[in-house]
Amino acid sequence: MLENPVTKYPQPPFNKQPQPMPGLASKMDPVPDHGEKSYKGSGRLAGRKALITGGDSGIGRAAAIAYAREGADVAINYLPDEQSDADEVIALIQAEGRKAIAIPGDITSEAFCKELVSQAVEQLGGLDILVNNAGRQQAVDSLLDITSESFDATIKTNIYAPFWITKAALPHLATGAVIIATSSVQAYDPSENLFDYAQTKAANVAFVKSLAKQLGPKGIRVNGVAPGPVWTPLQTSGGQPQDKIVEFGKAAPLGRPGQPAELASIYVQLADPNASYATGQIYGSAGGSGHP
Repeated sequence: MLENPVTKYPQPPFNKQPQPMPGLASKMDPVPDHGEKSYKGSGRLAGRKALITGGDSGIGRAAAIAYAREGADVAINYLPDEQSDADEVIALIQAEGRKAIAIPGDITSEAFCKELVSQAVEQLGGLDILVNNAGRQQAVDSLLDITSESFDATIKTNIYAPFWITKAALPHLATGAVIIATSSVQAYDPSENLFDYAQTKAANVAFVKSLAKQLGPKGIRVNGVAPGPVWTPLQTSGGQPQDKIVEFGKAAPLGRPGQPAELASIYVQLADPNASYATGQIYGSAGGSGHP
């Protein structure tokens, strides 16, 4: 049955709903759709072993649910403050009869990034899908208002952490493994109030394209996804000013924000062995805007 993508999900206006970082999906209005009821698997990732950062909510959660329903065992990383959201994801993965590993911790620590990979490999019995998805986004009107501490936290979360985690994971990744990065339309068309975040998302694009060339001869594929406005706690916990939350997604040609569930199939496709010629690519999903 055909569906109208314009009216498939909630459209603005939305209520203002400030949350402290990192925010919880369960407290959003409306609660995001991560595919909890809608995603149907078909065994495309049977027997695979995935680690997803930021897997408690948003796009990472949607990918975790989809991977489990496609037959993969999944480890998720998240901040301890996000435990209640993470518990829901772990239960959903286990409901599919798959192994679900919860590894809370702060990826701005190099030592923890190494421990994260070590725990994932040990508890999953290996690793062949790495999704560097976790991100930090804080909207600030003026460059003068960005503190060095905040700038450092954004850089460490969005650039250093994928570097540290991928470096730790690489010795465990065999031929046929995949690495997927979550970038953003901000890499291509930055907003004036996301100065630091946009720079990190551009760095993620370069990470994908450079590493794909380096790892291609080894048979390891590296790709990325560049979402547009997607309804996640990243936005309501400081990623957007509350005035912009009210109209969030309205400027997109589809007239609404995306839901995490709408991106899940992209992460599945990029991990699927049948996508074997796709590497060094950035897949866009921005409701009609964006450049990739």
